[in-house]
Amino acid sequence: MWTFVIIALLLCASSGAVSPPLWPAPSSFSNGSLILSVAPADSFFSGNISSPLILQPAFQRYNKLTFPHATKQAGQDKTLPTLSGLVVHVVDPDESHPQLETVESYSLEISADGAVLTSQTVYGALRGLETFSQLVVFDFESETYQIHGAPWKIDDSPRFPHRGLMIDTSRHFETLAAIKSVVDSLPYAKLNVLHWHMSDTQSFPMQSKSAPDLWKGAYSSQERYLQSDIASVVEYARQRGVRVMVEFDMPGHAGSWCSGYPEVCPSASCTQPLNVASNKTFDLIEGLLKECTGGHASTKDQPSGLFPDHFLHLGGDEVDTSCWSSTPAVANWLAKQDMTPDEGYAYFVKRAATIVRSQGHRPVQWSEVYDHFKTTLDKQTIVHIWKSVTNVTEVVANGYNVLLNVGYDSQSWYLDNLNIDWKAVYSQEPCSGVPDNLCPLILGGHGEMWGETVDASDIEQTVWPRLGAIAERLWSPRTYTSSDDALNRIESFRCLLNRRGVRASPVTNANARSSPSGPGSCFDQR
Repeated sequence: MWTFVIIALLLCASSGAVSPPLWPAPSSFSNGSLILSVAPADSFFSGNISSPLILQPAFQRYNKLTFPHATKQAGQDKTLPTLSGLVVHVVDPDESHPQLETVESYSLEISADGAVLTSQTVYGALRGLETFSQLVVFDFESETYQIHGAPWKIDDSPRFPHRGLMIDTSRHFETLAAIKSVVDSLPYAKLNVLHWHMSDTQSFPMQSKSAPDLWKGAYSSQERYLQSDIASVVEYARQRGVRVMVEFDMPGHAGSWCSGYPEVCPSASCTQPLNVASNKTFDLIEGLLKECTGGHASTKDQPSGLFPDHFLHLGGDEVDTSCWSSTPAVANWLAKQDMTPDEGYAYFVKRAATIVRSQGHRPVQWSEVYDHFKTTLDKQTIVHIWKSVTNVTEVVANGYNVLLNVGYDSQSWYLDNLNIDWKAVYSQEPCSGVPDNLCPLILGGHGEMWGETVDASDIEQTVWPRLGAIAERLWSPRTYTSSDDALNRIESFRCLLNRRGVRASPVTNANARSSPSGPGSCFDQR
């Protein structure tokens, strides 16, 4: 069946449509009408550089992903031209942790004479390996692997450099196995960021050595992450070209901190926002963030801190300052400082951001921080816009970088909106209404998987395949706008995810993560 789907997509492409059988669609491509037989081998993928941390493990992974079936025959159709390997040429062998500026572009050429993948970086090579793997199909009749539509020439690069998924490990604890499974799935859609919303009002699951009682706020003694666990996730992600950006939401959404350190909260009965009036609050924050950043920026071959990525998310949303007003000690401090509660909020978020900048990182803060304080924010602050009332054009015109995923509207990228289907998600254009010269200030965005109704049992089928729609909007050229044209490709991509063990729900569900309504083919999606 998959072979027939590929052929149908290729016929569509050759008849004038601009959609190759790939997800997300590449920047540019050309192809012919030749069928190649592909001969699997342990050494099918080879490279021009030594890359023991990134490319060698990737070659092993993609050998299994590209050639999942054991064949009785030699694995090739002798009546067709045979492709016996893919040679990967990388210019820069640097395997340092990827950052926002890491180049992910690549070129891929496939013909009867051979296949060559060329990239500037090892991370661009990873993106090209994914593209190659999606072009290879298995023909069950002949028990051989094939590539249709050769010769292929693909030149590809992302439209936005920051493309991700947020997971929320506070509303429900996510197991290490579940997190790594999610990380496994991200490169299949060329996503490169895991936004880890670590803590919230409900729980604080992370081990801190500077503040060891913080994880008293965990749901239980078994629902915690050691720092070695976190390091293993970060390294697992790096090997797949995925950055990990941690978030500690503050000063609101932080009531769980009080379990271990009641002094950083206004009172036992009024726990958040965190206590703006106490230096103990900021001392704790500074120590915690230094564990994450290492106190300075990462450099080539020198990752710094638990989270070597240069972005650190400080939250800052949905802050109700009434707790400060009703707590005498905090209210008196505000009065002595000649601050209103809202000015206290400004003081808090700016002081927290200053700590991040002093440690060589860029603070990311939710849109309320900009909406309240506008251009008084330092220009290194990245504004993460989720509210439709925030004027994106105003934010970028004022010189701020933006991450975008407007929530709770008809085109929401908040994946907990189970009634928002993939077509609505796909219709969200990140630069809508933004002048072309300002669009580059939008770094990208995320699908946000808030955790109230997801845990290890259902996170994948809630996220996928709608996250794929977000991935194409962030990777592919802006000209890819038609959900009708994209339907066959995303349905086929969902089946690819299933074959790779990702529990992606049917594309045309009325509600995300619903099971199929009855018997039928994966490709029917009914």
